[in-house]
Amino acid sequence: MTLHEYFAPQPTPAADLPNPTQLLPSLTQGVLEVFAGVREIDQLARWFSEEAFRKLGARANLSARARSARGVPPVRPVFEVLSIRETVPADGVVEAVVVVAGPGRTRAVAIRLEGLDRRWRATSFAVL
Repeated sequence: MTLHEYFAPQPTPAADLPNPTQLLPSLTQGVLEVFAGVREIDQLARWFSEEAFRKLGARANLSARARSARGVPPVRPVFEVLSIRETVPADGVVEAVVVVAGPGRTRAVAIRLEGLDRRWRATSFAVL
């Protein structure tokens, strides 16, 4: 094992991880609040891989610029989780879609969780 492999995030089997169903609504809420400008992105850092966190930051910046251009202040999003669908393509990996309904719009949030370093981390997400 090389030094880089030794210090890289280590995969964790699903048996050693908590139930991901409880994390998915909270993670979805956090992402939507970051996009709305009412939550600091740093609060979600521990739940995202490095690449997904950078993507989240870029999208949050675009949302902030759009709000600023329109002169709209940040407002906490109000939504209800309608459904959560999960699949397990491999041990320690969960792919899920969380469907949320807000005023005037229903959205789907796709999230891929991977067990890394004995916790779930979002390695990919998309708000559709």
